[in-house]
Amino acid sequence: MATTFDRAKLDTGGLTIKPMTPAIGAEILNIDLGATDIASRIPAIRAALLKHGVIFFRDQDLTQEQHIAFARHFGELEVHPATPKDQPNPEVLRIAHGPKSRGQENNWHSDVTWREKPSLGSILLAREVPECGGDTCFANMHLAYERLSDQMKCFCEGLTAVHDISRVFARRLKKAPEELHDQYPPMRHPVIRTHPETGERVIYVNTAFTSHIEGLSAEESRWLLSHLYKTAMDVEIQCRFRWEVGSIAFWDNRVCQHLAVSDYFPARRVMERVTIAGDKPYFQG
Repeated sequence: MATTFDRAKLDTGGLTIKPMTPAIGAEILNIDLGATDIASRIPAIRAALLKHGVIFFRDQDLTQEQHIAFARHFGELEVHPATPKDQPNPEVLRIAHGPKSRGQENNWHSDVTWREKPSLGSILLAREVPECGGDTCFANMHLAYERLSDQMKCFCEGLTAVHDISRVFARRLKKAPEELHDQYPPMRHPVIRTHPETGERVIYVNTAFTSHIEGLSAEESRWLLSHLYKTAMDVEIQCRFRWEVGSIAFWDNRVCQHLAVSDYFPARRVMERVTIAGDKPYFQG
């Protein structure tokens, strides 16, 4: 039986919180993430993250070093293979688009599900934003799971999906799939995972990295994945965030999917992301 998680018992420690929608997302007001005493507020921030799935901050004038230091309060950090090897802070992934580079993150996905231990969460900081456009949307994949029929839940809970880095990064990194697989072999994760802190069940397949579901025919796999992908598109389980310079989004990658709206071309949008390492997904029956 699935665990019932009581968000009302989470202690957000006096933070000023403005929920964005009933389903997901909240803005935390009047806080400086670069302050010397920020460590004392980390338990409350973590509770807010678990409660809302994604949390937002405005007017954060952080250096890369401060960005990294804040993220380290939540766990070990990971380095993305798309990060240039010669940059001074390898933990920072710079995502820049403009006249010569159209945004390519405009599909519903969870980050780095091709890892054996996908990330706990990502902390994205806006360095440069277009005059309008370039929002990011987030979806609560626990609520997506809850909206499945009981029969579909039971069927999916016994399935395993394969996640493959080469689906996205073979082209972006200009490497053959086999070369990427030498370092990052395809990974098997449950189609429905259990959130390790809340116990909630979450749909854990995504359009970017999931290649197929094991044990099904190719046609069955395509149909079921398409059905599960569409659950993220329900506007009643989403929120949408409009960026400003100095804005931060911190999302729980174990329960959220996100989509970066690429409607601003040819304007520039420059973001920096620091990612917190997670654990191996599992399903608890």
